[in-house]
Amino acid sequence: MNIDKSAVLARYRAEREKRLRADGNDQYLETAGQFAHYLEDPYTPRIERAPVTDHVTFAMVGGGFAGLCVGARLAEAGITDVRLIDKAGDFGGNWYWNRYPGAQCDTASIIYLPLLEETGHMPTEKYAHAPEILEQSRRIGRTFGLYDKALFHTRVTDMVWDEEKTVWVVTTDRGDRFTADYIGMGTGPLHVPKLPGIPGIESFKGHSFHTSRWDYDYTGGDTHGAPLDRLGDKRVAIIGTGATSVQCVPHLARAAGTLYVVQRTPSSVDVRANAPIDPEWFEGMATPGWQKRWLMNFAANVGMGPPPAEDLVQDGWTDLTKRIRERIMGLPMDRMTPEGMMAAYEDADIEKMSEIRARAEAIVDDKETAEKLKAWYRQLCKRPCFHDAYLQAFNEPGTQLIDTDGKGVERIDETGFWVGGQHYEVDCIIYASGFEVGTSHERRAGFDIAGVGGRRLSEAWSEGMRTLHGLHVHGFPNAFIVQFAQAANFIINVPHNWTDAGDTIAAVVSHALRAGAARVDADPEAQEKWVKFLMTGPGMMAGAAPDCTPGYYNNEGAGQDARAAFGVGHPAGAVAYFNYIDGWRKSGAFEGLVFA
Repeated sequence: MNIDKSAVLARYRAEREKRLRADGNDQYLETAGQFAHYLEDPYTPRIERAPVTDHVTFAMVGGGFAGLCVGARLAEAGITDVRLIDKAGDFGGNWYWNRYPGAQCDTASIIYLPLLEETGHMPTEKYAHAPEILEQSRRIGRTFGLYDKALFHTRVTDMVWDEEKTVWVVTTDRGDRFTADYIGMGTGPLHVPKLPGIPGIESFKGHSFHTSRWDYDYTGGDTHGAPLDRLGDKRVAIIGTGATSVQCVPHLARAAGTLYVVQRTPSSVDVRANAPIDPEWFEGMATPGWQKRWLMNFAANVGMGPPPAEDLVQDGWTDLTKRIRERIMGLPMDRMTPEGMMAAYEDADIEKMSEIRARAEAIVDDKETAEKLKAWYRQLCKRPCFHDAYLQAFNEPGTQLIDTDGKGVERIDETGFWVGGQHYEVDCIIYASGFEVGTSHERRAGFDIAGVGGRRLSEAWSEGMRTLHGLHVHGFPNAFIVQFAQAANFIINVPHNWTDAGDTIAAVVSHALRAGAARVDADPEAQEKWVKFLMTGPGMMAGAAPDCTPGYYNNEGAGQDARAAFGVGHPAGAVAYFNYIDGWRKSGAFEGLVFA
């Protein structure tokens, strides 16, 4: 393939410049006040109940995969007095809310769905659809008895450490006030919907909703894939072309009378090649410990260091990494320098992205539309997408791409939206604008825990995150923060982080109970040593490369501030962290923690 590398990189920079905005994350609107209705639960009716005033061993905020993995591992360790609290009407976290048509995981089900071996479930296809993912969440809840004390449609308003009684006092928006020996926060990186800050957004008189609260009463159809049969005479606009839009646009294109797909930045859309899983193959493969082997094999194939002998998953993620690794390993010794390796990485990435751009040209009939659907950035600048029907949707006669050339929608009025000075009248606007990323931890969680002496977590992290292993924060005893920064930071397959965190939390709590310790805290010196160790690594995600187009990987192009710089992982990569923390757990010494 003959590619002018300098011309490609110049195009990347030009496209980035078009999209840079001084307001960064502030360009988005919070779903509050006049926009609070976008947060209403359309799936489960709220049931009134009396306030809870009891005591539990462990209280976990979040009923998504993070909370479920922690609860399951605690139950396996014999700690069943566990309460999960969630604002949703059931378990599932993001997969409770994301029921838009076509919703699927974008890493293989076999490694994405947690606790498959423990629950005895075989995924039906390589990339499971949303109903199956939600059902796996419920299955975990049933298998490990996590429904017994769960509180749904409940928002935690505060968690305060009582030093004298060595318990956490938990309060909620439903009048609950109970205590817990231990707390966990699994509030997730992607669960608070955001809206685009388009002038006039509040003035639209037609129908509108966010993709995380899909309105099947309006569109017809259902989350299982039934046709959206109420849209045949409707003019529909979907604003946003990220991973969500890539999955639901094909369904809208087949159903709507007219569909406007409003694009600021195109996604890279590679082949997905979804297929059913063969039960006979699965039965032969699923020997004891199989899912852990698959998880570690995938992490090793997409991570740093020499690859394993076999690629079990074989998908777009491992293909890209394989290309990069082969280019770098093929360098002569005199070019095996940081600069030489970066050049090899760029060569592999440009080759792959050129194939993805050529795919758009080959599939989309209208050449002008195909050109506008080409992604001009490195593949990992944004979350890569994989789909076998998105590009084809633009061949539907009623589907029209409205490309804003990086500028976004100019304004919205009572009857529609404006782009490039042209007005488009619509009956419905669907916001596929994603979730808050980069806003403060307490804003996304909805509360700010208070540790020793009443010190809030926001104060402790005022100059940047400080943890031990990404889980423990000095001054916040018996508390665990389940997230991936300062740990594996494995964003390609996020649930792997949660199952591993569940292992660690169960080990720590079990040890404390056996030892009769009422209080577990991170040693401040050990915490500082861990953070300093993390900062010896590269410290920059691929999405933060200087020619990357703005997105949530790089704080909307604003780059890292002093605090964001701490959102890194193990310097040697995810596999190194998983191996390190596994050894730390098994040693039984729990170095860096103080049990009292």
